[in-house]
Amino acid sequence: MTSLPEDPLSLISEDDRDTAVNRLQEAYAEGHISHEEMDERLHQVLTVTTRAELVSAMASLPAEKPPTTSTIAAASGWIRRGGAWRVPRILKVESAYGKVDLDLSRAVIEHPVVDIELQLPYGRARITVPRDAIVEIEDLRSEWKDPRYKPRRHSRPGGPRIRIFGAMGYGRLKIRHAWR
Repeated sequence: MTSLPEDPLSLISEDDRDTAVNRLQEAYAEGHISHEEMDERLHQVLTVTTRAELVSAMASLPAEKPPTTSTIAAASGWIRRGGAWRVPRILKVESAYGKVDLDLSRAVIEHPVVDIELQLPYGRARITVPRDAIVEIEDLRSEWKDPRYKPRRHSRPGGPRIRIFGAMGYGRLKIRHAWR
């Protein structure tokens, strides 16, 4: 568990607990633990309070896979992704002068959180997210125009969290939720 504090007696956070639950679910899906073992460990993870107890509940699981990262880069032109494409856990998008159009509405999103890093000194970007996605753009720096995003009023729980960060120079980011 990399995100846990060093002190074994320190209290764990909800993020630590969520990470442990996700890791148990992955181990079950990959066949490393049985259904009964997953139930027992989930009960432990949801009731423990200290790092030492959480480490004990996660013992003997295979090592965590490193997050998948992909980079899409172009000096100029148009970067497009749409339809049924597999979204990595971390997506880096770099374009000096081009336009970026990412459509995640029909994409295969296997991770509960997707980080999209934009590095667009002079380009613009349009990102379409799934209808039930939660979008975070607080860590995006923009030199010229503020991003255009209107959060959905009636989001259903369970959608992916899309965190968009990085730097935009003289372009604009437009984010919209898909209709379907």
